[in-house]
Amino acid sequence: MSNSPVGFFDSGIGGISVWKEVVKLLPRENTIYLADSKNSPYGSKAISEIQDISFKNTKWLIERGCKLIVVACNTATTNSINLLREKFKIPFVGIEPGIKPAIKDSKNGKIGVLATRGTLSSELFEKTSQSFFGIDIIEKDGDGIVEIIESGEFENNELESLLRKYLNPMIDYGIDQLVLGCTHYFIVKELIKKIIGNKITITNYNVAVAAQVKRILEEEKTVNIEKNKIYNDFFTNGNKFAIELLIGNKKSVNKI
Repeated sequence: MSNSPVGFFDSGIGGISVWKEVVKLLPRENTIYLADSKNSPYGSKAISEIQDISFKNTKWLIERGCKLIVVACNTATTNSINLLREKFKIPFVGIEPGIKPAIKDSKNGKIGVLATRGTLSSELFEKTSQSFFGIDIIEKDGDGIVEIIESGEFENNELESLLRKYLNPMIDYGIDQLVLGCTHYFIVKELIKKIIGNKITITNYNVAVAAQVKRILEEEKTVNIEKNKIYNDFFTNGNKFAIELLIGNKKSVNKI
């Protein structure tokens, strides 16, 4: 059981930013990553469809022997993770927008959240954002960003123009913390930094996700202690190109 893989799924390549933090902290763990690019983006879909997709992705990973699953997608987490925990008997770690740490670190109480429609309209996000008094949260639906990133374009004029459209109102509002409520957005973090400048901090919750994975594996006593060669396998039902750009190892990407 200890050498069984940690599974990841996302609506494409966004969750690779999470995967990188996990393997950095837990380099001896085997991993399987499922990029569900065919169904991307999740953010524009109905909740029932997001839950159905999440169920199928989870089942696919469990069939491959995963001992823990990281729902490496904000939209899938906020709309599906409670249901997944009810239906499957393995641990799950989700990705929730880092509003709490952003509020903790904010000096002026003004927080920007760039996320998908599916995340912003979820019950979990609404409860979290409304639980803090005296905090101004400006939300923007990053419509169209995921599609560009999924095509393998991480820095072009169209993407920069779209990001400026969503981020400029937040900058004008005076935010000092920016929450990227979609794992895809971390892939273009440097471009976002260029737009927002050095007075606004991007909240990085991926490190906390990796720490949570480590904690659960230790509690469950399923940390990999074997000395065999480690594998990191990537699967996609879409274009392999963008994944290959991010991981730099074409042999590791399998088409399904």
